[in-house]
Amino acid sequence: METFLSGADRPLYEVKANLFKGLAHPVRVRVLELLLPGDPVSVSELISETGLEASHMSQHLSVLRKHHLVVAERRASQVFYRLAYPEVADLLRVARILLAQVLETTHEQLVSTMRLPALSAPSA
Repeated sequence: METFLSGADRPLYEVKANLFKGLAHPVRVRVLELLLPGDPVSVSELISETGLEASHMSQHLSVLRKHHLVVAERRASQVFYRLAYPEVADLLRVARILLAQVLETTHEQLVSTMRLPALSAPSA
């Protein structure tokens, strides 16, 4: 039987995992990157930049709000989004640095593998 724990009673690793769930889609990462300069961005601009339909953008923005990564502000008939915390930008920058390091290591492993002698086929 699974027990429901309130936010304050959940272990920190679970809270962290849920934060990363908010980042776990390429569109959401792209939206956060579009918000990096810091100025609020309208939903229509986000739709234009990503090419998503409004309903899909709405779903992704809902997830980002749920995980406290963005905040919304209504101005007349438009809604604008910005990063909820400046640390979200730091997290994205560190993720990009880490990704570059991983890709460099993977590339080095690929090059090393390509230098191995060819394997001969088993004789029949």
